[in-house]
Order: sequence, then C-alpha cells, then structure tokens
Amino acid sequence: MALVSIKDVSKAFGTQQVLVNINLDIFKGEIFGLLGPSGAGKTTLVKQLVGLDLPTSGENYLFQQKVPSLKLIERVGYMAQSDALYGELSAKENLEFFASLYGLTGRKRKERMDTVMRVVELTEHMNKLISNYSGGMKRRLSLAIALLHEPELLILDEPTVGIDPVLRKSIWDAFYELKKEGTTIIVTTHVMDEAEKCDRLGMIRDGKLIAVGTPEELKAQSNSSNIEEAFLVYGGVKREN
Repeated sequence: MALVSIKDVSKAFGTQQVLVNINLDIFKGEIFGLLGPSGAGKTTLVKQLVGLDLPTSGENYLFQQKVPSLKLIERVGYMAQSDALYGELSAKENLEFFASLYGLTGRKRKERMDTVMRVVELTEHMNKLISNYSGGMKRRLSLAIALLHEPELLILDEPTVGIDPVLRKSIWDAFYELKKEGTTIIVTTHVMDEAEKCDRLGMIRDGKLIAVGTPEELKAQSNSSNIEEAFLVYGGVKREN
C-alpha cells in the first residue's frame, strides 16, 4: 500500500495552471525524486503534502490519511527551499526551539541534536550565530532540523543547493542510511546526477507528470544514455543527431 498517494491533483493560481492532474504513489522505504526545471511545479506539490498549500482539485494522502492533518505533523520532516531559521539565535538555540515543538526533552533532545549535527557535519559550529553561517551551512542546519524528530517521511525541497560536492555525497550517504532504517524520502531536484541516486523518479514539466520509473527504466524506455537525455525525450524535446 502506498505511503503517499496523490490523486488527480491540480493547482491554479488565478489563471496560471501550476499542476495538472497529478496521479502518483510513493512507497515506504524508497527515495523518490521529483525531477524538473525551476517553475515545473515541484515545490507546489511538496508544499501540499505537508499541508502548506491546498490543491484546487484532487486529494493528497499520507499514511492513508487525507492532508492537511495536524495528526500527521510529527510523522513528517520537511525542509523548505528557503531556510526558516532565526538569524539572531545560535544553531543550538534554533535546534532547541524546533526540538521543543516536537516535544523532545531532556537526554533524548540532546542526543538527537548531537546526532543530526554530526550528520550534516556542523558539530563544531553548534554555538555560532546563524547570521554568521554561510548559505551552505544554513541548508545543512535546515536538514538537521528536519531530521530532529526521526520522521517516518522526509520531504526535502532542493536539499543540496549551495552545498559542495564532497558534503553532498556525505548527505546522500546519510539518506541511504535513513532508507535502511525504513524512512521514506521525497527529494525535489533539478540536478541530474542526484536524480540518478533515487530509487524512482517522477519527471515534472509545466505542471505535468511526464514519466515515472526507476532511472534505469526511464533511460531504457526512452533509449537514452542518461537521465538528462531521457527527460528531454519524455518532455517532447527533439534530440539532435
């Protein structure tokens, strides 16, 4: 049974159609990538899954429950495209604030804070003010916060933008470890090599889901040597011979 079900979802802002009849199932324990260029509708779709936006038509379900639902908040970790951090506070104070929202206290709170800061390699910057963090450090802290309460479903909107390649690899290693523990991860990206790392991909263009499958399936079905080529084929862009 699907952990995430998107059923006939469309979204319009005024006359602008942002999502068009999206139907998609995502299953427990997989890393699912939403691949598409900026403005394709990826962010609009994941914001609906965490209850920050509503479809114009259609329905979204997490854990077989219709969203938005307050009961589901503790089971989902969300990292937005823009960092929702308090610049006048230290990283530690930001973590403590978000930990309190999730009801983490005492030893458990400290253990989780230490663990997530190790994952994103920011342990030695725990007491630094966020206003002194670089853009990449802020992205990493946002990821740490999304991981704090050990969510069953992790929804990450462009999580590695502005992060150097070496650290990006270690973050993906962390994703694989989480997957082994049974966490389901949804990642939006426009980076082709990251798309290759996902178990399955949904390709989005102009608000439409144009293809779904494993990277290998999508390449084979489109007779392409890489995901970028496959995306162009599914998007109806003619290749040059």
